Amino acid sequence: MAAPGQNLAVVVHRAGDLRLENHPIPEPGPNEVLLRMHSVGICGSDVHYWQHGRIGDFVVKDPMVLGHEASGTVVKVGSGVTHLKPGDRVAIEPGVPREMDEFCKTGRYNLSPAIFFCATPPDNGNLCRYYKHSASYCYKLPDNVTFEEGALIEPLSVGIHACKRAGVTLGSKVFVSGSGPIGLVNVLVAKMMGAAAVVITDFTIQVKNETPQEVASKVESLLGCMPEITVECTGVQACIQAGIYATRSGGTLVLVGLGSEMVTVPIVNAAVREVDIRGIFRYCNTWPVAIALLASKRINVKPLVTHRFPLEKALEAFETTKRGEGVKVMLKCDPSDQNP
Repeated sequence: MAAPGQNLAVVVHRAGDLRLENHPIPEPGPNEVLLRMHSVGICGSDVHYWQHGRIGDFVVKDPMVLGHEASGTVVKVGSGVTHLKPGDRVAIEPGVPREMDEFCKTGRYNLSPAIFFCATPPDNGNLCRYYKHSASYCYKLPDNVTFEEGALIEPLSVGIHACKRAGVTLGSKVFVSGSGPIGLVNVLVAKMMGAAAVVITDFTIQVKNETPQEVASKVESLLGCMPEITVECTGVQACIQAGIYATRSGGTLVLVGLGSEMVTVPIVNAAVREVDIRGIFRYCNTWPVAIALLASKRINVKPLVTHRFPLEKALEAFETTKRGEGVKVMLKCDPSDQNP
């Protein structure tokens, strides 16, 4: 067991090998801040790296600290940092551009191939006691926004980015496929952006052995029409097929969930009905929006947290997530403050 002052970290070494280790407390560079981590959510990708040692082309070759849904308190600032000071509570955007390339110039820095991203090989994440990060990608939390809400800005950002890409607007009828944390934040954001009706599989629609066409029919009968927008959050082939069949002609299907690289889909059906298929990759420019929504109480993400564990019990927390229990498992990294 690590002493409270040390930098306890959750580290994946290879598939199936997850450990609690003590690392040195890092020193922030000129444009960085050192953070005492408070709340870090466990994401499906963290579990996937633990179980499989890779996601697509991202392979764990060296030990890697997990965690990218996070908030904490500034304890030290680099010499060039002016907008933050020790004691500031912040939410962390995990993706930081390394260079000003064409994607950064156009405001789509999430697409930069050179981006640093927490807990994506070879970049370490922030599931530890102390972590340093680019100060420009740490956002001050208002007093009425909790640390856990700050950590949940990361998954919430996926919903904001997806619903923006989908064009959700006043009166939209929306179908969300998959009711994990990402499906649920898409429901919250779609409703906040003015969707008149939202149906989601596993809640308003139970899917057992139905064909994709039968799922599409269920969606239509529940909404009273075909949805203009479908947000697919599972990455499962049958669900992507159902998303195409369900979406109204001229509508938009946004693919959020990631599954197999090659999937069979009724692409001609989408083409002849002018269903636009759009992808998303993480998010960009969403933290200020999310903080404003949380501070104004327009969106409530607190009920998403169903389990909390101290950092020392991280392995138990990961097992809980792997079993699919609850919705969002939150790790509490500050032994002196285990509050939300």
